[in-house]
Amino acid sequence: MNPLLDFSGLPRFSEIQPAHVGPAIDTLIAESETVLSRVLAQTEAPTWAGFVAPLEDANERLSRAWGQVTHLNAVVNTPELRDAYNANLPKITQYWAALAQNDALFAGYKALRASPEFEALSPARQKIIENELRDFRLGGAELPPQDKARFLEIQENLAATGAQFEQNLLDTTNTFGHFVEDAAELRGLPEEVLQAAHEAALQDQRTGWKLTLHAPCYGPVMQYAESRTLRQALYYSYATRASEFGKPEWDNTPLIRKLLQLRTEEAKMLGFESFADLSLQPKMAESPQAVLTFLKDLAARAKPYAERDWSELESFARSELGMDTLEPWDVAFVSEKLRIQRYAFSDLEVKQYFPEEQVLLGLFRVIQQLYSLTVARAEAPTWHPDARFYDLRDRTGTLVGQFYLDLYARNGKRGGAWMDDAITRRRRGDTIQTPVAYLTCNFSAPVGGKPATFTHDEVITLFHEFGHGLHHLLTQIEDLSVSGINGVEWDAVELPSQFMENFCWEWEVLSGMTCHVDTGAPLPRPLFDRMLAARHFQSGMQTVRQIEFALFDMQLHTGFPQEDNPLQLLERIRDEIAVLRPPAWHRFPNSFTHIFAGGYAAGYYSYKWAEVLSSDAYSLFEENGVLDPRTGERFRQEILAVGGSRPALDSFMAFRGRKPNIDALLRHSGMGK
Repeated sequence: MNPLLDFSGLPRFSEIQPAHVGPAIDTLIAESETVLSRVLAQTEAPTWAGFVAPLEDANERLSRAWGQVTHLNAVVNTPELRDAYNANLPKITQYWAALAQNDALFAGYKALRASPEFEALSPARQKIIENELRDFRLGGAELPPQDKARFLEIQENLAATGAQFEQNLLDTTNTFGHFVEDAAELRGLPEEVLQAAHEAALQDQRTGWKLTLHAPCYGPVMQYAESRTLRQALYYSYATRASEFGKPEWDNTPLIRKLLQLRTEEAKMLGFESFADLSLQPKMAESPQAVLTFLKDLAARAKPYAERDWSELESFARSELGMDTLEPWDVAFVSEKLRIQRYAFSDLEVKQYFPEEQVLLGLFRVIQQLYSLTVARAEAPTWHPDARFYDLRDRTGTLVGQFYLDLYARNGKRGGAWMDDAITRRRRGDTIQTPVAYLTCNFSAPVGGKPATFTHDEVITLFHEFGHGLHHLLTQIEDLSVSGINGVEWDAVELPSQFMENFCWEWEVLSGMTCHVDTGAPLPRPLFDRMLAARHFQSGMQTVRQIEFALFDMQLHTGFPQEDNPLQLLERIRDEIAVLRPPAWHRFPNSFTHIFAGGYAAGYYSYKWAEVLSSDAYSLFEENGVLDPRTGERFRQEILAVGGSRPALDSFMAFRGRKPNIDALLRHSGMGK
């Protein structure tokens, strides 16, 4: 049996082959289309049970199968799997786009909305129907027949172009190797990085060391390598990935222009001024102008702090390191030196106190204290030996959810960190379907027989992704389309993840999740105090950098002239808010997968928007006790459990008792009282 057609339990990852993809997708699309025909052939008035539920069942099967393919394509990418993915992506895209334009289906939902049954439905089901009607309009259902074909074509092109953008970046990153024969060139690099680089060279049947652009190598080189020449070489290669400076077939420049043109055309066809106006329809933010005002106000507050950070860094580089000019490839290196001088610790020193198993135990302990949940290893087929599987159970031992954890960077795995859903909670007759999540990071793997150790920033990343996971796993909603993260406004979906980051700065959390990798000693309180003192180190620079990306994204999708060069827009934004200017040859847009290959187009502002919500939500824990189970239970019930069944602002106000304000964000960023 084709493992992609088996929905009786967990995915059969150890059995899935590229050859299974096409037949499974063809079968499932055909099944869904048969169900659609049967539903639309009914003569009686549409009801939830006869109209919505059958389609939901069929479409869930298709989504689950394709979700497995998409996940494998991201974590164990091979030429054969990529070919299968690319061959079937147009079929999937066309199916969903055609569904969104189906006049008869749209009419059925409108009839159900107008029927007496609607008022008797649960709030969650009413929300699903309202969302569906909105999505039909945004999917082109109200377009004249002659425009629908072009709209479908746009959706297919957008999907294919976004996939190509990500594949180009992955290929550029995976094929890069900087080989070093002289150990003196690598002075300053941590031993574990040197060992991993040596092992990478041996795998290529080379001597010496192989440096890559994967985060566990690139980050430490920029932060610790004493050779300015080496830092510059890797910085250049990283900054020019998937651009005209490399292989022409991997250049993302024309894809950026194509994506912008297609998005603009899509928005205009639906009657919107810009793609940003279209993108914000299902989000919390009222308008592009409201987002721009929010970002520029935050930038005005943050820039004086950023300018102070930059001035201090330049002064330190000049007086202590003899650097007359501070170049972009020096910033991480000089920042680390300044941190050591000012706070008497380095990231490398702290990293030794965060071995993987101890960190996971500490994370799981937080979940237990807040929500009375336990986490335990379990058995399931996985896609790679590094991937693990866990059960999440309540105090009675009842299974609440399950998740996969894939922590290490490797070739064939896209960069970054993310959570995705494998199975969503929903009611099936008398049973509840157990939700399952993927949690994926790109940390350094163990080397030399020692356990993997994480930087404090990586610990924060792990907590962030686990926050997304809890949002998916702890939902109590029983209807698929608003269960877990489904139906949650995109600019609120980061609330639970950013909320979890705060615990990484609490002594009562960290003190129980540290253990020196060599001595077994816990993190010393004086070292933690220095970490805490350094919490806002360069927060001004970090904030304006995030705002720079968000403004670029929003302005790019708000009336940006097609004939203009996006790089010129980026430079204008930097003129206004940036303190660190990359070189003219830097091609940041070409690797900005969030907006060109992910779901963040005209939505990157969400990180800062949701940070207002998450900081303000966490302030209630600060008032009541950061591990207070009563506040934890309230957060679980009012934020995590409700999924997308009600507006995110309503959920926030139910938890916090008032509308959000920006004060907590400014305080947590070191820019307020």
